[in-house]
This record gives sequence, C-alpha cells and structure tokens, in this order.
Amino acid sequence: MALIELQNVSKAFGSLVVLDHLDLRIEAGQSLVVIGASGTGKSVLLKHIVGLLRPDSGEVWFDGQRVDTLADRELMEMRKRFGFLFQMGALFDSLNVGDNLAFPLVEHTHKKPAEIRHIIAEKLELVGLPHFEKKMPGQLSGGQRKRVALARAITLNPEIILYDEPTTGLDPVRSDVINQLIVKLKNELKVTSITVTHDMASAFKIADRIVMLHEGKIIFDGTPKEIQQTEIPIVHQFVVGEASAEELEALGESEDIPESPEEDTERPGKASP
Repeated sequence: MALIELQNVSKAFGSLVVLDHLDLRIEAGQSLVVIGASGTGKSVLLKHIVGLLRPDSGEVWFDGQRVDTLADRELMEMRKRFGFLFQMGALFDSLNVGDNLAFPLVEHTHKKPAEIRHIIAEKLELVGLPHFEKKMPGQLSGGQRKRVALARAITLNPEIILYDEPTTGLDPVRSDVINQLIVKLKNELKVTSITVTHDMASAFKIADRIVMLHEGKIIFDGTPKEIQQTEIPIVHQFVVGEASAEELEALGESEDIPESPEEDTERPGKASP
C-alpha cells in the first residue's frame, strides 16, 4: 500500500477546475517533486494531502487512513506526522530562533524545557546553524531563514516533509544549500519528501520522481532522466524554460515594436535627429 494516495480527486473554485479526477500514489521514503505552471494546482495538491482542503469528489488516503473524512481532532493528530516548509519560511518575527523552534514542541508535546533546548540545538546543528538560538529572524539572511524554518519543520521528527517552493528568492548558491539539506534529511532521517517547485535545477537534484500538473491532470510521471528526454511538447518547454511559438507570436502581436530604427524615427510626435 502507498503511504499517500489520491484517488480520482477533483477540486474546483467556482468555475475554475484546479484538480480534475487526479490519481497519485506516493511510496514511503520517496522524494517526489511536483512541477507545473502557476495556477495548476500544485499547492492545492499539498493542502489536500494534509486535509487543509477537502476534495469535491474522490478520496485522499494516508497510511491506510482516509484523510478527507477525518474529524478536526483526528486531522490534528495526523498532521503531527508532517513537517511543512513554507515558501517564505513563515517565522515569527517577534520570537528568536530558539523560540521559533520551540513553538511546535510547546504546542504539541509535554517535553520539559531542558529536553526542548536539546532538540533545538540538535535540529539547528542538522541544518548547519549551531548556536543560532538567540538570533532574531531580522538578523538572518534569506538562506538562513529558510534553514531555520526547515529546522522548525523537523522538530517533531516528521515522517513526511512538504516543501512549498523551497528555493524561491534565493541565489543559486543558497538554493543549492537548501537542495543539499533536502537530500540530507531524506537520507539521514528517512523521511518522505514532497516538493512543489518551478526550479528545475532543484528538481533534478532532489527528486527520485517528478510529476507535472497541467489543467488539473498529471501529464508526466517519471524520473529526472526521463523528463529530460521527454518528447511531450508542454513538458519539454517547461523543463528547458522555452516559450511556445504561439506564445512568442502573441507577444509580437501585442507589442508595437518598430521593424527598423528608420521607421521608428518617422512616427508622428517623435523628433528627428
């Protein structure tokens, strides 16, 4: 049995269909990357997995338990098995790093202060930020904020980590640090990883498997090597970051671009040199 499974899941917001009879199975220990254009339902998919959204039709399963029919109290217990790295980190700016990491431990466990301090130090060490407990979020670089947020995401020792655009806003070097951490946590903690991203360099580095969403459906499901060799036009264009001929043609028609400098200087209202 798959650890996570979506069966024939559909979700619409008004007339906008975001997920359209989608089927997806995720095995334990896998690093799955979900790609697709903006607005194709990637984040909506994550929210269904943890029960933040319920499907209009279809079923969502986690570890043999149907998620979309759970009561709120049962959902809260299930979510303790998940860690979530938000796109912008979502740190509490009024709390220092140590208190940010302590928050889920205080809220969801009965651990003593000494044990909490030990866990905080251990997780900060794991993400390469030892002795950062007293620093405030405003004192951190963008990459450091992401790493602190990731340390907080693993304080409860989750089995699954959900990453929503983990490299957004970071330069290539800092992005690679986050990619290395995702791989490290998968290997050392044996977690299942589900990552939503537009960053194909990141996807190729961290993924065992890549799926692409388009118009509410999965149009590609395979390995990083397979997606680089795909002949599906929409997938290939996304992977290489290439606009379609139709998109380029539409751009040319929408802009009043002069064909030559001479033509440009002869337009009414422009002074001749």
